Amino acid sequence: MAALHGYGFAVTVLLVALLVQCDAAETTTCAGAVPARPRPETVSIAEFGGVGDGRTVNTWAFHKAVYRIQHQRRRGGTTLLVPAGTWLTGSFNLTSHMTLFLARGAVLKATQETRSWPLAEPLPSYGRGRELPGARYASFIHGDGLHDVVITGDKGIIDGQGDVWWNMWRQRTLQHTRPNLLEFMHSSGIHISNIVLKNSPFWNIHPVYCDNVVITNMMIIAPHDSPNTDGVDPDSSTNVCIEDSYISTGDDLVAIKSGWDEYGIAYGRPSSGITIRRVRGSSPFSGIAIGSEASGGVSDVLVEDCSIFNSGYGIHIKTNIGRGGFIRNITVDNVRMNSVRNGLRIAGDVGDHPDEHFSQLALPTVDGVSIKNVWGVNVQQPGSIEGIRNSPFTRICLANVKLFGWRNNAAWKCRDVHGAALGVQPGPCAELTTSLSSGFCSY
Repeated sequence: MAALHGYGFAVTVLLVALLVQCDAAETTTCAGAVPARPRPETVSIAEFGGVGDGRTVNTWAFHKAVYRIQHQRRRGGTTLLVPAGTWLTGSFNLTSHMTLFLARGAVLKATQETRSWPLAEPLPSYGRGRELPGARYASFIHGDGLHDVVITGDKGIIDGQGDVWWNMWRQRTLQHTRPNLLEFMHSSGIHISNIVLKNSPFWNIHPVYCDNVVITNMMIIAPHDSPNTDGVDPDSSTNVCIEDSYISTGDDLVAIKSGWDEYGIAYGRPSSGITIRRVRGSSPFSGIAIGSEASGGVSDVLVEDCSIFNSGYGIHIKTNIGRGGFIRNITVDNVRMNSVRNGLRIAGDVGDHPDEHFSQLALPTVDGVSIKNVWGVNVQQPGSIEGIRNSPFTRICLANVKLFGWRNNAAWKCRDVHGAALGVQPGPCAELTTSLSSGFCSY
């Protein structure tokens, strides 16, 4: 009897341990890398003359508030509170050791005075504005060379009022590349959480040349016909965590970049250590993308537990002749798709060039891409993996990839690729069935 009692106790302990392990697995997170620590001091934008009536332009109030935080240098930093109300403002910069907190009911709204919008130098890894040569419009909220910056709130909203910029793009009347909504350059220790971003003129969140960035519990939205409104674009940045967010925009939900052709090659700063976890959303373009501007290299990317629906491509890895650089050590695991046109595309012929000076000899390499445990329904085409003749894609692994809903003549398209496929439906192309003994591809 005692033996049975001991056995029952052991089983109970084992079950508890398994439950703890399962709970830990369900709550895996990287968001703690840059926590949103409380600040010892809070000031309100109203103290600097801000008026949240939706008509008063508060640009000067934000400049004064940030200047005060920057020069007072309170130990532990300062929170700038944006209370409930509609706060109209032009572009402004943040400073180090600062929290921008948007209270519930707060709407931080960009002005639509495009003629007086400030300009910024082109990024060195791009050589010019992404849309037009020369300078670019400064982002709505900007930081350069900063450390320890938090943008958070209680579901407050940052509204880029991007429709005026989208119409200029459609009418081809833009003078410079449109502004991003949030951009950090040469910065570290950046935390963005618990707010809503809507109607960005261009890309929503753009950390470029940054390290240690956390983006979590976000809602990022724009109409599906809004041009180039990418959700989050880590660019030549390291240790970026994107988690637990909903994104529905007019372009890629997440697009990892690292510079454009000869300028990105020369700048030579890769994106690496990127985690994308529990992101869900829809886009007429890609759910999760890498490239096509990846000339500085992209490596060590983990995408897991994501849900993509009503989209063009589920997973899209894209590059081109002239890009150079590398895309390697990419893992995509446990992704669900519903109503996408193409489940997976890895392509070597995507993207335009900044000018005619790119080199035809600058061939990118794509190596070590693992796509596993992907389930899709209402998928019109399973996808394609089409490399470059003189630089074939290597060690491409598809494992337990099941895509349903395709038309009768749907089939994978492959060329200039080497790899393996295990448990793939519809059946994989021949190029991915010849390396099963290589050992790099498994469930």
